[in-house]
Amino acid sequence: MKQSAMSRPIEILLVEDNVGDVVLTREAFKESKLHNKLNVVQDGEEALDYLYKRSGFENVNTPDIILLDLNIPKMDGTEVLAKIKEDEDLKRIPTAILTSSKAEQDIVKSYDLHANSYVLKPVDMATFKEVAKAIENFWFAVVLLPPHE
Repeated sequence: MKQSAMSRPIEILLVEDNVGDVVLTREAFKESKLHNKLNVVQDGEEALDYLYKRSGFENVNTPDIILLDLNIPKMDGTEVLAKIKEDEDLKRIPTAILTSSKAEQDIVKSYDLHANSYVLKPVDMATFKEVAKAIENFWFAVVLLPPHE
């Protein structure tokens, strides 16, 4: 995975409906050391369409990591996470919850559904950049990921 990740952009799928958070995430990953492509969908149904390559997403690449907000319309983040982790073709994609919820039940439920990490959204740009760097360093410099497609 590491070698192929270096030869092509890292594919990041951000599932986020808050425009301000999308802008912060884009800015943070724009300054990334790794060449990356940040793809954004705004609700749970659109996330599944993207992952199953349907409804206008037929030609997208499978993401290397999914950053999933819990509080999204149409299908909440835990429902999307459950679908991802029960699917043989999707379950190995690292799925990091990126949310503002500090609620213990959200944290427990996310890990029960096999989230790979649970990260609180920072409120300011400087901290958001630090979080993006930490995500990047951990998932693409430290961890070995299984290959896909």
